[in-house]
Amino acid sequence: MKRIAAVVVSVGLAFIATPASAEDTIGAPSVGDPYFPLDGNGGYQVDHYDLRLRYDPPIDELSGTTTILARATQDLTQFNLDFLLHPSAVLVNNRPAKFVNEDNGELVVRPVRKVRDGSPLLIVVRYKDNPDKYTRYGRDSWQPDGKGVLIASEPTIAPWWFPSNDHPTDKATFDVSMAVPGDLEFVSTGIFRGTQPQPNGWKRWNWRGTSQQTTYLVTAAIGDFDLDVRSPSHVYAYEKNMVNGANARAGFGRTPELLDYLASKFGDYPFEAMGGVGTARQGGLEAQTRPFLGDGVFASGPNVTTVLHELAHQWFGDAVSVKQWRDLWLNEGFATYAEYLYSEDTGGETAAAKAKATYDRFPADHGIWTVPVSDPPAIGTPSPAGSAIYYRGAMALQNLRTTVGDDTFLSIMRSWVESKKDGNASTEDFQAHAEQVAGRSLATVFDTWIYAASKPATPPDQLVR
Repeated sequence: MKRIAAVVVSVGLAFIATPASAEDTIGAPSVGDPYFPLDGNGGYQVDHYDLRLRYDPPIDELSGTTTILARATQDLTQFNLDFLLHPSAVLVNNRPAKFVNEDNGELVVRPVRKVRDGSPLLIVVRYKDNPDKYTRYGRDSWQPDGKGVLIASEPTIAPWWFPSNDHPTDKATFDVSMAVPGDLEFVSTGIFRGTQPQPNGWKRWNWRGTSQQTTYLVTAAIGDFDLDVRSPSHVYAYEKNMVNGANARAGFGRTPELLDYLASKFGDYPFEAMGGVGTARQGGLEAQTRPFLGDGVFASGPNVTTVLHELAHQWFGDAVSVKQWRDLWLNEGFATYAEYLYSEDTGGETAAAKAKATYDRFPADHGIWTVPVSDPPAIGTPSPAGSAIYYRGAMALQNLRTTVGDDTFLSIMRSWVESKKDGNASTEDFQAHAEQVAGRSLATVFDTWIYAASKPATPPDQLVR
């Protein structure tokens, strides 16, 4: 990963020869996340994205305009957007700008006039291209089937369909509008704003996200869906060719009940909309306000546990997002522990028993013990150690609960979301927060369960001395 990072920096600075005295006006080509060194950009913060697009499935053609409302955080004569498609035009503050698409998915933009630190930054990008032509980090996250496409992938999907500052540390609000053939639906996140007829029998679908949102959590699907619109802010969608559609409806149908349960543990539901999307494709993602889950998730029944897991991410991962991708256990470990709590509170195994059973299941030489939870393998890396963020993360929270007691533990969890909502946090931030609420050092818990690369000698349901 270090070798890749070095290449990215050299490419990002190679756009146009610039005098050394002007280098402080060039926005950084990434935010420096070592796991995904292309992601994000420096020099500005985005406030709002407005996507007004059109997609033609048979030819995989995406066209339209993305408008970005941002603020400069330094003087800028050059900045980057994360975008794989090739624009026809880029405007900055209503003036045509020079731009270059680099092979790594960096769109390098040079405004005709310097943008001053602190001033508004209005960026308009027009484009018509075929997203499936492109890869980033060797991955193709856009996989159409000729009839539609699922636009959902972690850690990144935005570069395949809209230009952005593509890192969790730059959240914004969103308006997403997509025109598709009239026999298809476009389902996205946030509040459903209705449809309008278009020429040639097409239809335009409109969605709005009013809460702060990271780019990879703005997801969508184009296909043949049944929509269950209970209100503009309460929407479900099920792809008609799902094999397990009835189970998906039964699982997602319990969303209000499950959100009430999670709110009783972690505080008020943090967003403006809710629902779920069942697709005939595989996988799942905790899309903000409306999780996406694939057909296979429901093969054995409604799978309320997985639905609950994705809904728990609305608090942990969506409302409070990672500072860097190495902090991902703050998302996955927390959502997994929410499963343990739900089991305990609905007559199943206690959270302590589930954590202990997980501890016993993995011998000391298993891969999940070979890396610190605070520094796991990058997403997509084939490795058993990747499960550490789920299982060891949940075990760490059980040991924290054992150490501080139930009341203090829930106070830690609730105040964590309350204090960090709409922002980002690291493992170190969570330790500092837990210690502040508990009123004492918790170094032993974190050193044993989060920072060590070995199996603890003491199970998670017992105090570590």
